[in-house]
Amino acid sequence: MTQWVQAALSVSAQFCVRFVGQEEGLELNKAYRGKDYATNVLTFDYQHEPTAEADIVICTPVLEREAKEQNKSFRSHLAHLLVHSTLHAQGWDHETDEEAEAMEAREREIMKTLGFPDPYSDRARAH
Repeated sequence: MTQWVQAALSVSAQFCVRFVGQEEGLELNKAYRGKDYATNVLTFDYQHEPTAEADIVICTPVLEREAKEQNKSFRSHLAHLLVHSTLHAQGWDHETDEEAEAMEAREREIMKTLGFPDPYSDRARAH
């Protein structure tokens, strides 16, 4: 997991990665994003430079369900979520189409470098 995070870093970083269950994932997503469901990963980024500082929370049941639904291995999907959240922790976002295209392109590059398939190859699935 450290290798996956390091591959996505362009600055030094201090992260805490936590794995939570469905209930805590739902509570955190509702409290911090106003969404009444558990999401796969939440990134609480506190500082982008000179050192990226963030808490990364991965909801394991959602990760497992999505991997199965998307016909991915648990390991590949976990690597993607960590790469995705590491980019968020450095200020990347996907609120606009332009931002999403740039972030997804960077994720594809990193995942390829790590030997994983394109995480966005099936455009029909929701992110």
